[in-house]
Amino acid sequence: MDLRIIFAANLVRLRRAKGVSQQALAHKAEVDRSYLSRVEAAHHYVGLEVIGKIAEALEVEPAELLKVGSKGGGRRLPRGRKQPTT
Repeated sequence: MDLRIIFAANLVRLRRAKGVSQQALAHKAEVDRSYLSRVEAAHHYVGLEVIGKIAEALEVEPAELLKVGSKGGGRRLPRGRKQPTT
């Protein structure tokens, strides 16, 4: 289980459900938009401080971003990502 993929899928799902752009979320969470884009593409592991900032900006509990099997979360890979081989 690659938590980057789960986090990325949940982040994209929650951000879109709230109708928030990457730019707006990045500004509110005080992170760079290009960094947020790479996080959504599952290219980076995210530290706890950033998870907290993103969760607060989205007005969700941090656990929502790591939830396995949540609606749409963890099932589809973000665009451009391949399933890791074991």
